[in-house]
Amino acid sequence: MHYDRSVKDKAFDLANVVLMLVVIFVTLFPFWYAVVGSFNHGADYMRGGVTFWPRHFTVANYQVVLRERQIIDAYQITIARTALGTLVHIVFTGVFAYGFSRPFLKGRKIYATIGLITLFFNGGLIPIYLLYRSLGLLNNFLVFILPGMFNFWNVLIFQTFFREIPISINESAKMDGANEYTIFFRLIIPVSKPVFAAIALFVAVWHWNSFFDAMVFTTSRSLQPLQLYLMRIIRTREAAANIASRAAEMMATQFEVNSTTIQLATIVVTALPIIALYPFLQKYFVRGLLIGSIKG
Repeated sequence: MHYDRSVKDKAFDLANVVLMLVVIFVTLFPFWYAVVGSFNHGADYMRGGVTFWPRHFTVANYQVVLRERQIIDAYQITIARTALGTLVHIVFTGVFAYGFSRPFLKGRKIYATIGLITLFFNGGLIPIYLLYRSLGLLNNFLVFILPGMFNFWNVLIFQTFFREIPISINESAKMDGANEYTIFFRLIIPVSKPVFAAIALFVAVWHWNSFFDAMVFTTSRSLQPLQLYLMRIIRTREAAANIASRAAEMMATQFEVNSTTIQLATIVVTALPIIALYPFLQKYFVRGLLIGSIKG
């Protein structure tokens, strides 16, 4: 049966395509603008008009940024907290969610009530600061890891997925002498890759972009993550100007870089790794969210 699409259908499709193109442009253009400016000669950039393509191409801005010891140290802190924080979170939260998804768990309603309360209320910044101080977490790398070990919202996502796994898997494994930990790590995790990948991406992006906890709970420059370094570079032009002036002395790039192009290069260096990670997790990310939303 041949179906002739009406003019209204074609107009609707055209409007959708145009709207999506506008959304894509609005979303990607700020990042592209930063990339273009970061590859442009500093003195030339100050003339204006550098929008869609570098007018005077140079990689000096990246040479300057990547030679800064502070940004290298900040990268190490951010990579460490992202990798360790994500791993600890998905294991700890996943184990809890697996137990929470079992109907025979005692006190399940109590745990659910306490967990739901945490989604809407917290003690506030000052009590949290005092708590961290009493636990010895101030100026401690673990302040980036321990508070992010558990999130009840992610428990609900995990739980929705785990409930769809046939209970016969558990029963068969128990007949072979497996305990709950063996079942979880050797049977549940392999069949739950989509939801684990989705949660891992959420948590990794949060860790990578986080700066407030470092700003409040640490004072040591050795614990400064990448986003806090970026914030200081952007908010205080003096910091970027100092980097540019040091580069001019060491690399003979007096007019090749300036504070603005240094800021743009820092933005790109900061955002690029987490953007590059997304395509590798996209298929799991979409499957994990769709399964949870449709079957939940």
